[in-house]
Amino acid sequence: MFEEKDGLPDEEIKRILSDYKVVAVVGMSRDPTKPSHFVPRFLIKHGYRVIPVNPAANEIKVGDRVYKSYKNLLEVQEDVDIVNVFRRSEDVPPIAEDAVKKGVKVFWMQEGIYNREAAERLRVAGITVIWDRCMMKEYSRLFNVKPFAPISRL
Repeated sequence: MFEEKDGLPDEEIKRILSDYKVVAVVGMSRDPTKPSHFVPRFLIKHGYRVIPVNPAANEIKVGDRVYKSYKNLLEVQEDVDIVNVFRRSEDVPPIAEDAVKKGVKVFWMQEGIYNREAAERLRVAGITVIWDRCMMKEYSRLFNVKPFAPISRL
């Protein structure tokens, strides 16, 4: 989709997915049919601690569990390894600034999301930047597990 690629080899993506287990999901949805809900659900199933960040939600139910949702990344009190972004590309720069302030290790923009300005700012701060990739698809591909399908609304 984008001319530029993040250039990270599979070995590095696999290391990131293996080593970093606390993921703040910016733009996480309450709607189980949306990727911004079922991708974090997949991550939870595979041992990640997922922290929802959605200013429109006080809490988000995933399966039988209800998770507190934060208004922004800086409200999250605990350390965050990966920021996983489900927002439009033009909305990314302030999220990237919060990630720099928070001291995260990896900033991951989901499929279809990339902001060059934000990526450069993050790199200068020493943060690994991944874009236009789905965490669930990459995990599934690299660890040979089946990805989730969305839960349909009945």
